[in-house]
Amino acid sequence: MTRLPTFTSHLECSATGAHCPADTLQGLSAAGKPLLVRYDLAGAAHALTREKLAGRPEGGFWRYRELLPVRRDENVVSLGEVTTPLVELAALARAAGARRLTVKDEGRLPTGSFKARGLALAVSMAKELGVTRMAMPTNGNAGAALAAYAARAGIEAFVFCPADTPEINVREIALAGAHVTLVDGLINDCGRRVAEGRERMGWFDVSTLKEPYRIEGKKTMGYELAEQLGWRLPDVIFYPTGGGTGLIGMWKAFAEMEALGWIDSRRPRMVAVQAAGCAPIVRAWQAGAEHAEPWKDAHTFAAGIRVPGAIGDFLILRAVRESRGFAIAVEDGEIARALAEVARREGLLLCPEGAATYAAWKAALATGQVGAQETALLFNCASGLKYPLPPALTAG
Repeated sequence: MTRLPTFTSHLECSATGAHCPADTLQGLSAAGKPLLVRYDLAGAAHALTREKLAGRPEGGFWRYRELLPVRRDENVVSLGEVTTPLVELAALARAAGARRLTVKDEGRLPTGSFKARGLALAVSMAKELGVTRMAMPTNGNAGAALAAYAARAGIEAFVFCPADTPEINVREIALAGAHVTLVDGLINDCGRRVAEGRERMGWFDVSTLKEPYRIEGKKTMGYELAEQLGWRLPDVIFYPTGGGTGLIGMWKAFAEMEALGWIDSRRPRMVAVQAAGCAPIVRAWQAGAEHAEPWKDAHTFAAGIRVPGAIGDFLILRAVRESRGFAIAVEDGEIARALAEVARREGLLLCPEGAATYAAWKAALATGQVGAQETALLFNCASGLKYPLPPALTAG
């Protein structure tokens, strides 16, 4: 067995700071809050410099293995992850009079979404810790990623989806061999089904932020982005926010990179983008609240951000406020128009959640929340081909 050079030291409660051992199976902390993986960053700084990292031939997020929690090489579960590209939207930026607008296109990852990052780490750690069954609620893409990586690892997967989850996602989950159940309700209703079956079915609950490792996969978006930009981060990042794991993870990554000496103290302003029909984080940010009240009657066709309540709400809000960012909601009509505009003007097919970030950038530019001279980065979290597309227009 080959040991990986990870510098994992312990797990830490995100609310109380209490420590837990890193090499035992953990869900939430004793306080019922998300656990965060902590590292010996002083040791990692000596072992891995930016120069050493640049000499590594492989792309993808496993290149940051010292700062990921898997300890043994044989437990790494991979489907050929790549470094996702930065795509300039030069024509749209020019038309808006803006300096620079870029998309990080996460749709190039296995299973076609950024959920591959988190689930690759969660499944790898489940394998390392002896888990044989995993379960999760999902709006689609996370379930597809769990099904694929669990199949690769030989772990049985159980996935619960709202009944209106895009059909392509449901079929993808089933094709990879997971047990998929459609639930009449929203993702929180699916989450209750996972919790209810935990003792009876003996599965490990891999719901968003209810275990410590998905966030470690998502944080690699921050590492990758910094490396791609020559270790200088953009002025503002627009992130489609449902459970918020990626936003929280990137904020964690920026702090780790500063401790490693890879970046300075400057940070992007973090913008949490939600749909107007499901905007609990926006409402809490506007109210100055620490936690977000669950959103009633949540609705939006951007399924990935239809999350009425997030267990990591306080961590999302903390990152937004510490960065001097903001939270913004956009209407479904604006999302649909944004998706079409980017496709027609730039040739890039965004998913609805990614299109929401472009709609939010345009709105923020118009109100002065973002300046024309600020470099802005949007996250497209999945391939647009995984969602229903509008009808084709045919010539008569």
